[in-house]
Amino acid sequence: MPLEPRHIIEFLGDATNDKFNSELLGYLIKRVNKLCFDECQIDRIQCTLTPLCTRRFLLKLRIKNGLNLDDLPKFCYSVHKNIVLRDFRGKTIVYRPFDAYLYLVDFLDIFFHGDYRKLNKFISFKNWDDALKIFDDRIYNRDENFHYYLKNNYFIIRYDDRLHIIFIEENYVLCNARGESIVNLDILSGICELYANLYFPDVKVKLIRSEFVQITITLPSDIINNISNDPEAQENFSKSDHYFWNVFYEDLETMTQFCQTIHLEIDYIGNLLIKLDINLVTNNYDEKQKPLPLRYRDLRFLLNFVQRLYTDFYVYWLPT
Repeated sequence: MPLEPRHIIEFLGDATNDKFNSELLGYLIKRVNKLCFDECQIDRIQCTLTPLCTRRFLLKLRIKNGLNLDDLPKFCYSVHKNIVLRDFRGKTIVYRPFDAYLYLVDFLDIFFHGDYRKLNKFISFKNWDDALKIFDDRIYNRDENFHYYLKNNYFIIRYDDRLHIIFIEENYVLCNARGESIVNLDILSGICELYANLYFPDVKVKLIRSEFVQITITLPSDIINNISNDPEAQENFSKSDHYFWNVFYEDLETMTQFCQTIHLEIDYIGNLLIKLDINLVTNNYDEKQKPLPLRYRDLRFLLNFVQRLYTDFYVYWLPT
């Protein structure tokens, strides 16, 4: 039987092999460097169309671990940046660059080209007054379709329908966040607060004891009191009757996959409070029964659920 990946993983996980691990990993690093610098980018057509690592994940490995541009295969990185640029401009690309990592200056060059040098300087030195003036000018005076939220060491941008996370201290950006896991509660709460500001401003978002983010949706008492007591009375069913008798429990069941806990409470005036407690792991498990991390794409289900309740059962549309 040939050597398999699981054999390497088991070897590295065995404490008795610690003295050999650095040697084994040295062989791995040597092979990775040969793959990147000697075998892949030396053939520019191959590197552009069919890189030897899937979706250039070895660039992510280098960038996330603090390596600078001189430690990257430069042609490969230039192709990577160009794919993000072409995707942003709606041009033909080989693959969609979801979960793509770029250095901050290159991200700003793509999305905010005319001001990227100034923005790079302001963000690097945390001169937020000047940086936010530029962002606000582009939103309000140039009609650019993006919104932002600053949360401690993370600057979250929603451009069109894509999320980008600037890691300020690390000086890199996660572009088109989708399948990556959310690594910090500040990022999680910042995304929820950004969407709340845009789509459901009366919904409360709160970081609880640095343990989880709580989203509280209020459904007014008159909505709750007007729900039919008879699930069989289909002829007189209203929109709220249909939803709460036929759909609501299914939505809650879906939410249990991604929420630590869900609380349903009636307050002192009869409003229904729905509290979603979310942390960085889900209630889904892998084949080893380890909980799966919360991913950026998982938030779409949660935030769509919140927006639906807010739009359909909280906001009152007055006749014109």
